[in-house]
Amino acid sequence: MNVTTEQLFTEARTASAYLPTPVPEATLRELYELTKWGPTASNSSPMRLIFVTSDEARAKLVPCMAPGGNQAKVGQAPVTAIVGMDMAFYEHLPRLYPQVDFRKMFIDNPARVPDAALRNSSLQGGYLMLAARALGLDCGPMGGFNAAAVDAAFWSGTTVRTNFICTLGKADPAGVRPRNPRLSFEEACQVL
Repeated sequence: MNVTTEQLFTEARTASAYLPTPVPEATLRELYELTKWGPTASNSSPMRLIFVTSDEARAKLVPCMAPGGNQAKVGQAPVTAIVGMDMAFYEHLPRLYPQVDFRKMFIDNPARVPDAALRNSSLQGGYLMLAARALGLDCGPMGGFNAAAVDAAFWSGTTVRTNFICTLGKADPAGVRPRNPRLSFEEACQVL
């Protein structure tokens, strides 16, 4: 794989519309296989994914999205990733990080769980988008959705809660907006 920084960052845009090009399950598996290697605190790996590809699943997700643009994006995208966070991620720590008993730290102090789950699943969601771009897919991350409705429709009976939603596929060039500005180094950074 010959991936450039342009493909990952400077030339990539948030997708707002998609071509009707399907994304094979093999690509989704490859996407996860790349994503899983990104670092998280204590290798906690709390991200859980549901790849919405069927018309039936899409019909359940669209009403959970904010009316208008987000509903249209999810309705059109070949794949929508529901990026979840397992609130019982620490149960896997004895296997994922056997060097230290971090499981006990979360069991003894459950108030630590929400921040750790959100922080680390968000990191993994970022890796997911970079891996998708590396594989030639475009991404449309979004936060406009009813989390309780998504949780009820897709994670019911589990310890997983929705973090964010991200459409995946080949962007329709007609729906790609010009690059918006970013903060400069001086505005966003300090070197101490």
